[in-house]
Amino acid sequence: MEKLFTLLDNNYDEMVAIRRHLHEYPELSFEEVETPAYVAAFHQALGHEVREHVGERGVVATLRGGKPGKTVALRADFDALAIQEENDIPYKSKIEGKMHACGHDGHTATLLGLAKALNAIKDEIAGNVVFIHQHAEEIAPGGAKPMIEDGCLDGVDVIFGTHLWAPTPLGDILVRDGAIMAAADKVEITIQGKGGHGAEPHHSIDAVALASQFVVNAQQLISRRIDPLKSAVLTIGHFEAINPFNVIAERVVLAGTVRTFEEQVRRQMEQELEAVLNATCLAFGASYEYRYTRGYPPVYNHVKETEFIAQLAADVPGVENIITCPPFMIGEDFAYYLENVPGTFFFTGAKKPEWEVAYPHHHVRFDFDERAMLIAAKTLGKATLQYLQENQ
Repeated sequence: MEKLFTLLDNNYDEMVAIRRHLHEYPELSFEEVETPAYVAAFHQALGHEVREHVGERGVVATLRGGKPGKTVALRADFDALAIQEENDIPYKSKIEGKMHACGHDGHTATLLGLAKALNAIKDEIAGNVVFIHQHAEEIAPGGAKPMIEDGCLDGVDVIFGTHLWAPTPLGDILVRDGAIMAAADKVEITIQGKGGHGAEPHHSIDAVALASQFVVNAQQLISRRIDPLKSAVLTIGHFEAINPFNVIAERVVLAGTVRTFEEQVRRQMEQELEAVLNATCLAFGASYEYRYTRGYPPVYNHVKETEFIAQLAADVPGVENIITCPPFMIGEDFAYYLENVPGTFFFTGAKKPEWEVAYPHHHVRFDFDERAMLIAAKTLGKATLQYLQENQ
């Protein structure tokens, strides 16, 4: 294992260079062209078996060890976000309105650096390593599902993945078996009333007033309909009525998200949200359109593989604390991989020690401590070699 750690230490400067290059040239979900080409070329130069356009835009590279054995898959995503970066850094995004604001550039650099290190000792490896470079994690339906349908998990025995996590101090590893991330669904609503003069509300059906009432009423689902020992989040993030100030709006468009962990709660929110909408509109004679779109399912980590990571990470250089974290209400399409093969998804702390507070993921000033990539690579690398050794 020390040999792998030394190789990764030697690769660190290249990992940083890769991360910064990708950061300068971000590509949005389902628009990735140059990034997968870059990733594929890197693996091809190492002599790995490479499949491009997996599930449309993904890349899958396979390292064959010198001895027969099991197959471990490691996954990194590479899409960016439609955000205008406001960081003043040498490697600031050069693409207007696009930014790696979630760390996917770091995920990709981590996996490429690890791939190079493992390649240097491939003759000693008893088994295979599959590097899954996934497009479109940020936008449902995401890239994981089509990549799986296109065979990225064929022959895979176990899968590991990590997310560089800026709010958590460098050196911390966050693990949790069972539900660690939530289902992420989308709600789209149109309320149709009857427009009128702002001074004559009695001749109209005020869609703004109705929509406002619905938003307030809907929160009662969380506080009064969902079991208080279970979790759900309802956020209406979009409320639009394009209208002059003195005109009663006849139409309002709403959109939001629902986050849950359990299928029964997810189904309850989907059904009762419309019931509240129907009752609110019925009371005043308005009509509505309702669309509930299921996004990624919850991320459920397997117990054995989570305990495996928690135990081995304690001996990884740079790791200071192994923390069992609470569930996060954010979503991740890594969930699909875990529905098909055993594995676990964990968080690698990436907050710089000198930061009092880290800018959150998806923020215009988001950044992370690049040393977290080395910790992540060592943890994933050790997990790969130890798993293959223990399961010969």
